[in-house]
Parts: sequence; C-alpha cells; structure tokens
Amino acid sequence: MIRPSPELVAVVRRWNEAVRGKNGAFLTNMLSASEHLRYQGTAEGEAWSGQIFRRGFADHAAEIPDFDWQEHSLEAFECGEVGWAHCLATLSFPSNGSSVLHRFTFVLHLEDGVWKMIQLHVSNPMANLEKIGIEHKALDALVQAARDGFRHDQSAGMASVMFTDVANSSAIAQTLGDAAWTREIRRHLDLAREVIEGQGGRLVKSLGDGTMSTFASADIALSAARALMRANHEAAGAPPLHLRIGLHTGDVIRTEDDFFGTVVNKAARIAATTPADEIRVSDATRILAGDLRGFTFTDPAEVRLRGLDGEHVIFRLEWRE
Repeated sequence: MIRPSPELVAVVRRWNEAVRGKNGAFLTNMLSASEHLRYQGTAEGEAWSGQIFRRGFADHAAEIPDFDWQEHSLEAFECGEVGWAHCLATLSFPSNGSSVLHRFTFVLHLEDGVWKMIQLHVSNPMANLEKIGIEHKALDALVQAARDGFRHDQSAGMASVMFTDVANSSAIAQTLGDAAWTREIRRHLDLAREVIEGQGGRLVKSLGDGTMSTFASADIALSAARALMRANHEAAGAPPLHLRIGLHTGDVIRTEDDFFGTVVNKAARIAATTPADEIRVSDATRILAGDLRGFTFTDPAEVRLRGLDGEHVIFRLEWRE
C-alpha cells in the first residue's frame, strides 16, 4: 500500500542540508552500496552510477559554491522497502548573484533497516518552446479545467463538496433543551450560509445541525472551510459549538436542487471521521489547490471510510491564524 511518508520527508531534508553544508561523510553514508545506484545531474555528462559515484559524490558536493536554500515543496511516499520523494527549491548563489529553480527526484530503498538513496535526479525547468519548438497544452488544459471546477448551471462536472457537522450535538441539545437548541442551530446555520455564499459557494442543504455545500474549485472550498471554522470560533456561544468539516473534490451529478455521486459520499464520510475543531480534506482536494492562498496541510493519514473500498489518504487543513 502506497502511503505518504513523513519519515522520508525528514530523510530528504537531512540530505539537502548535508549537500548545502558539504558534509561528505554523511552524504556517502546516505548513498546505497548497490551497483545499481544512479545519478542524473543538471549538466551535460552528469550521469553517474555505482560505487564510482558513491565514492566521488562528496568531492562533487564540495565543489558546489555556497548557496542559500528556499524549499517550495517536498512530498515523499513509501511502499514496502521502496520510497520516493520530489522536492522543488530555489538555490541562490551569493558568489555570482544567481537564483535558480531546481527540481529534485529521489528514489530510496531500505537496506538493513536504513533508508538509502538508490537514484537521484536533478533538473532545472526550461520552456518547451525553447527546447522542442512547441508548448504542450493538453495537461495544462486538464488541470485548469479541474481548478475552474463546477459551474452552477451544469448538470455534471467537477466540484468540491464540503460537509459540516456539530460535534457532540445530542449532548448539547439535551443540556440546552429543545427551544434553546433550535435557536442556537438556527443562528449557526445562518452563519454557515453567510460564510459559504460569501466565499462563492452554494449551500445545497442543511442536515439537522450540519450542512452540505459545493464550490467551483478546491481552493475556494478550502478558503470557505477555513473561514467558516474561524467565524464559528469567534462567534462561540454558551456552550460553544465545535465544528468538524470534511471536503473532497471530483465529478458529481447535479439534479435541480441536490448533488449525488461517490464524491459526495466520500466528502460526507471524511467529515464523519474528522475530530471536533478540525478540517480534513482528501488528497485530491489538496493536490488541486496546489500552492494557492497559503494553505497548510498536516498529518497525512490513511483511513477507511464506511461504504467505500480501500484506504483513503486525507490531510488536516490548518485554520488557526
């Protein structure tokens, strides 16, 4: 089973710091002892392999001028004894004033219980028009269509679906009594509608003490979830209502006044597994949002969702300022 790997994120960060600090002994020890070790660098001719590369990489790193490191993204995954990671970072060289975007891909293998680098690839992006005389458009168009999302006049298409729920609502209702609880929930649902519609979403329906809403894109949905959690926290009554929010993005079917499909079911199941005062999102929603609007995702986890096959990767969206 493939799963996100915080351990490999830490391993790769130690490797990157060792390259920056020219820690030759550490770098050599991190490389696999296998003759299948491979390295592809940025310069012509930087294609090395086996133990010659392992013995020589420390000297190669020592030749790199001092640089500052700004990491933009780092993801890592593992499956059994194999792991892989992708890192995007800008390297700035004070010696000549240049700043260059670098892309790093790492493949790692468990050897005697220790993760070792078995393949490394470093590249600098270059426009396709410059390299091959054309610009590739197909994937760009597909990703943009996914981010543009679902128009409210469509009957089918991609949308981000959000479910909210008040945690421990039965106990609160029993404490307040029916009349006070009804007033409190009405106030809460009015707040939810105001925030959701104010963020560009559509409140599809209320579900007792919860809501279902849809959004044209993942980043709009995430912004709305974060805004709703903050607004609810600021408007806390006595006793305060503790929300849990779940989101998923994908293809949905729309009728006149409702939405259906596996995406809707998965969003509801994610919300049902979310602890109080937290927002949990699917990996699809996280990926489609990209680096937009400064979202912070933590605590990747594989979970089973009732009624859905297999394990599903979800993340926590941080909402506190």
